[in-house]
Amino acid sequence: MTVPPPPAAPRFEPRDPHWAEKVKASFARQGVMGLIGAELADVRPGWCEIRLPYREDLSQQHGFFHAGITTTVVDSDAGYAGFSLMPAGSSVLSVEFKINLLAPGDGELLIATGEVIKPGKNLVICRGDAYVVKGMKTTHCATMQQTLMTMHGKGEES
Repeated sequence: MTVPPPPAAPRFEPRDPHWAEKVKASFARQGVMGLIGAELADVRPGWCEIRLPYREDLSQQHGFFHAGITTTVVDSDAGYAGFSLMPAGSSVLSVEFKINLLAPGDGELLIATGEVIKPGKNLVICRGDAYVVKGMKTTHCATMQQTLMTMHGKGEES
């Protein structure tokens, strides 16, 4: 199994002409992503990818990526997919998600992909998936459905 490629062409039109810069700047300000060493690998309108190399301090007792770490990365990843479509002068907030852990996070690299299922004016529905790569094997280890809230009039700088 391989990680699904990003969409060939945007399915959605961003409402902010500076969407890419907005997402990258927000990611850079997110302390937890810096703390764990996650990298924003790719962002497109309605789609995002975050990568996290394995470290022992991110593991649980069996040496796998901790489920909380996996969930944190997928939440941010799908959140930035949704944020890429939100209007200028707004911010994003996760209000609900459900994650299924499909397999142990046994790998050298965690790759999260997020995509918008349905953009809305106030609520954005997203899907997020996590994969672990170990050697030449890629395993789908988690899938999430998420609801985001567009915080109108509250820009990221506020």
